This record gives sequence, C-alpha cells and structure tokens, in this order.
Amino acid sequence: MDISILKGKTVLITGGTGSFGKKFIQIVLKHCKPKRLIIFSRDELKQFEMAQRFNPHQHPCLDYVLGDVRDANRLNQAFKGVDFVIHAAALKQVPAAERNPDEYIKTNVLGAMNIIHAAQENKVKRVVALSTDKACNPINLYGATKLCADKLFVATSTYGHQSDTTFSVVRYGNVLGSRGSVVPFFKERVRTGILPITDMRMTRFWITLDQSVYFVLESLNRMKGGEIFVPRIPSMKITDLAKAIGPKCKQENIGIRPGEKLHEMLISEDEARNAVAFQDCFIVQPNAHLKKSLVKGKGSLCQDDFRYTSGDNDRWLSVRDLQHMVDQIADDYSIEKSRWAMDDIPG
Repeated sequence: MDISILKGKTVLITGGTGSFGKKFIQIVLKHCKPKRLIIFSRDELKQFEMAQRFNPHQHPCLDYVLGDVRDANRLNQAFKGVDFVIHAAALKQVPAAERNPDEYIKTNVLGAMNIIHAAQENKVKRVVALSTDKACNPINLYGATKLCADKLFVATSTYGHQSDTTFSVVRYGNVLGSRGSVVPFFKERVRTGILPITDMRMTRFWITLDQSVYFVLESLNRMKGGEIFVPRIPSMKITDLAKAIGPKCKQENIGIRPGEKLHEMLISEDEARNAVAFQDCFIVQPNAHLKKSLVKGKGSLCQDDFRYTSGDNDRWLSVRDLQHMVDQIADDYSIEKSRWAMDDIPG
C-alpha cells in the first residue's frame, strides 16, 4: 500500500479529535512525513487532551485549530495552503438525530457544503469525505443527512464547475473500538449477567480503526473524483459478538429500535449498475461511462442485481475472531492509558 502521497504535503482533518482522527494522526506521524498536519475540531478540551498524547513540541508538523464546520469563514481561514482534506466531522448518534434533526442538518449537510466551498476557494487538491453504511438506502435521519453529504461531494466532482479540487467519498460499516461502538456497552453490561440484543438475527459489517485509516489513505491515493470507495470487509452476527464479550451471559431480545436495520447495506442494487469490483474494494462511479477507465485488467463490473449487505456477505467473523479483536482493543487501550500517564508526568 502506497501512502507516500502525504509526504511533504499539508493535510487537514476535520473532526480530528474523534476516534478516527486520533488513529489517523497516529498512523500518519508514524509512516508519513507531512509538511503540516492540522487537527480541526470544535472542542478545546478534547484538543488539549489529545495534545498530551500527540504533542506539537515533539511533532512540529502538528497544528491544533479550533473551529466548526458550520462556520464557513473559519473553514476558509483553516484551508489556506492545505493540499488534502479528510472530512471526518459529523454528528452521528441515530436516536439524537431523530430528536434534533435541525442540528444534524446544520453539521452534516450544511457543513459539507462549507467544506466544498472552502476547498474550492483555497484550491485544495483533494478532499475525501467519510460516510457510513447508514447513508445507503437510509431509514433514519442520520443516514439521510450523510446521503445528502455524499451526493454533494459526488455531484461537485461530476457536474460542478471546473475547479482545482477533486472530491470523493469513503463509505464503510461499524468501526470496532470507535466512540459509540456496542463493545464498551456490552462490556459494561457483562457484570449484570445479561446482554440486551435488539434482534437475534441482526448482522453488521465490521472494520477496525487501523483498517479504516489505511483504506482512506489508499482511496486518497487512487481517487479521480466523484467515486464512492467501499472496502471489502467481513460481517459479524450481533449474537456472536455478545458471546465473544460475555460467553456466560444470557442474551435478552429487547426488540429493534426505530431507525435500525436488521442488516446493513454498503452498496444498493441501484448503485451496483455503476460499481466496479476490485480485490480489496468496490468503487461506485458517478457515471457509467467512467467505469471503463478503471476496469482494464484490474476490476470487473458488478451485476445489475448485485447488492452488498452484511447479511449476504461471503466473509464472516467467528466468535474466536471477535474475541481476538476485542482483546486487541483492550490491549491498545491499556497502552494508550499508560502513555497518557507518562505524558502527564512533568519532566
């Protein structure tokens, strides 16, 4: 995997203090040599806490910038001299979106528009926007706002006025160990002896934070503009995850929640007409005529009736696989806590 595209470049990540942002910064600092690495987010406490782990004195390329994607003027200032933008900022809790739709529209939709305009104004070379499986055939407001954002980025690269900026989208499923993950919830409930399951038939796509970061970097490297990049990732049964975390716990069926799906979808049948299958991913093209440039000796066109769902996947994680992944998260968390403790020691 070639991620040297960041060498000597100025990179900005919105929502940079989130789970993805922290892992992104860690990997880029370790493997790339950017000229400048800007962490753009709206919470000064999270920036302060993150700076204890990723210190600008130790990493001179780092720059923490306060701002909100809702603020077009602030984005315009922050994007000056930036080569690449990773747009990870979003409001994403499904129940909260149903209660506060206007707030989600302001951040996820209007914020995306601000990103586009600021990038074009400042001649940013490439923008990769992070999406979600919930944007594919959405049934909740969060998914609908992310679908709107995806359409904005795709349309700007496909139908927009000529500009120096290209936009693409990366869409993947649930991230193991991210904020809002079911893993810490299950771990908390293990002590009760009962793990609540909304539906015993439920399946989900699963990807690790490391995998998500590397896939975003690879997509940044190969993008031409207007694509939706979808990784080939395994599925898991929610009941198997419960077994992995609490093997002795009783599983209690509590009923599916509003806005929740039994199986997640990453590519719909309608999108499949413009999708190309590769060994590591699918690429949904904005227009059918663009597919030929990608297919030569590398990919194959998806069938018209193809769809990519967690319930029909050909790759599955076993209980043992899930146990190993959950244990790895715990080990990483322990290491992270010890690092933070060391950083807090005056020296």
